[in-house]
Amino acid sequence: MAKNEVTVKFSEKLMDKLLSVDTALPKDFNKERFVQNCIAVLNENPNLAQINPAQTIQGLLKGAYLGLDFLNRECYLIPYNNTVQFQTDYKGETKFTKKYSIRPILDIYAKVVREGDEFIEEIVDGKPTIQFRPKTFSKAEIIGAFAVVLFKDGGLLYETMSTDDINSVRNNYSKASNSKAWKYSYDEMCKKTVLRRLSKHVDTSFESVEARAAWEEGAGMDFKTSANPVNDREEVIDVFADVSGEEITEQDVITADYEQIELQEETN
Repeated sequence: MAKNEVTVKFSEKLMDKLLSVDTALPKDFNKERFVQNCIAVLNENPNLAQINPAQTIQGLLKGAYLGLDFLNRECYLIPYNNTVQFQTDYKGETKFTKKYSIRPILDIYAKVVREGDEFIEEIVDGKPTIQFRPKTFSKAEIIGAFAVVLFKDGGLLYETMSTDDINSVRNNYSKASNSKAWKYSYDEMCKKTVLRRLSKHVDTSFESVEARAAWEEGAGMDFKTSANPVNDREEVIDVFADVSGEEITEQDVITADYEQIELQEETN
């Protein structure tokens, strides 16, 4: 099957799945643009050609449930064996929390704290406040991270974590603690980890049970057990957060047998 024919077939199958779960998608969700962006991402990442196409579609649907865009790096997939693991990115975390918070949010962000930066937590007139003065363009060692949400009514919530706290979460609960995201984009993972902890204190309104399940999975953490099921899988390839600069060998995209999709009309 020619590459363009395979791409068309995959696009049609993905659109069919989106139509079948329409009630679980965000009200303002653009299916056509989502499919186009997914195909663009697949063409950028030929490693996904090795994944069972039905599993890949299921992973992509989780991004759709949350209204997140793979092409904009708001979420990504981690392939291993013949499955894919869905994870949100820092940008996706902020986008979702701000959009679906019951209490309107003015701004939400996270920052890493490096040696030499000035970070002060205070309680002034009974209200918690923070002050942060980072050294300009500092590349000093990261010693922690914090996340802040500013509400339109003037309220504020924040969360702090030391690198010991972050590494404990990574080593004990991460589903892919050896992924390229952790190895090569540690600062972004620090921000995502502390932001995810903060988001637990923000009341959000999920539009569907599928969205809630995707959000929980997107954390990339398993807090039901401290065992890390993929710590020993060094072959895990974080293709949607590949910041290592390693060259990806050119090959046809989605060369798997897409007829398997019809044979594996899976779980949804």
